[in-house]
Amino acid sequence: METTSPTIVETREPLKDKRASIEALEFLSGIGPSDLDLCLFPESLQTVSGSGAEVGDFTVSIQPAYYEQEGEEEEKCLLVHASSHGTIDGVPCGTSIVAYITRKLETLEQHLHEYVKLKSHSLDKKTHMKRQGDKLVINRVVIEGQQMQQETSSHDLSSLSGFISEASNLLIMRLLVRMKNKQNLDFLTFDAEMNLCISSYSDLGSRPQDIGKDTVEVYGIERTIYSEDISNTWQYYFLSDGHLASRVQVGSPVFVKLMEMPILSEPEEQDPKPVFEKQQLNWQDDVQLHSEFLDRKEELISDHETYLRRHPDMKILLGDFMQFLLLRKPDDVFTFAAEFFGPFSSTAERADAFRSSKVSNPFRDVTDKTQAS
Repeated sequence: METTSPTIVETREPLKDKRASIEALEFLSGIGPSDLDLCLFPESLQTVSGSGAEVGDFTVSIQPAYYEQEGEEEEKCLLVHASSHGTIDGVPCGTSIVAYITRKLETLEQHLHEYVKLKSHSLDKKTHMKRQGDKLVINRVVIEGQQMQQETSSHDLSSLSGFISEASNLLIMRLLVRMKNKQNLDFLTFDAEMNLCISSYSDLGSRPQDIGKDTVEVYGIERTIYSEDISNTWQYYFLSDGHLASRVQVGSPVFVKLMEMPILSEPEEQDPKPVFEKQQLNWQDDVQLHSEFLDRKEELISDHETYLRRHPDMKILLGDFMQFLLLRKPDDVFTFAAEFFGPFSSTAERADAFRSSKVSNPFRDVTDKTQAS
């Protein structure tokens, strides 16, 4: 989001090939969720004249949001809101942006408003771009004095690989600083007249800067938009976390400056997961566990005794079984018990009370097969 100054210093020959560089495309594809999350914060700076007087303000806010377009599903995105208002040589001027961009920095929708209020002549520009299907549609209204001009254009999204809008530009530079990128990157963008052109980013190195009572190291990025008519260059300096420390358009009589140190956006340090060594447990030596064991033992005994008191037939049944067991003295007690208690099962088939010895017994059949194997 830049305010164009009448005086322009060109720093490099325009690129004839209007395509984003391979390095720029690789940079976009390498952006991860954790990189973006640390760049979502608001910031506020002051516009200062060459004499040191405050003549305006500059604010940026980037936060998570949702975007819903008719006929499409709601998607997660980022809401960018930026504004710059002030006076240059006594002339009120300003720029404001409200935009929705994806986490890949693709523009879903952007509203850009620019104005210059001269006494005898005013200029007001409103540009709205929106993704519609496979196209990016741009509507532009320019009011100059008493004349109004409207323009509509569209671009295939397939031809906009590596495109960066003014809203995305605000986030791109935060990422460049945080990711310590030193490469020159060339993206696609639109100039002031909505002509497709190249937006180039290059490293300016670091330098000290006074912010309030502190002197800190700031990191520079130069951005140049190579328009078909004239090129515009801005120099930005950032704190290590991506907060803007200063911005100046080359040739402009004013610049943007951070007045107080903000709270830096740093990743949260997670404490290491504690590791507990496995210890041999001897519950009998543990007073609490031994007490819980005795309590549980008494609880079970009491529960069993209560059940037996409520079902006196259990004692008769168990007495019969023990007497029958001692009379027969079988070698296989488990099979004997199964044959004895089998008829009492609610799922057992009804049969005659007196069974022939020739009738096969399922319990003995299983036992015989097991012994045979």
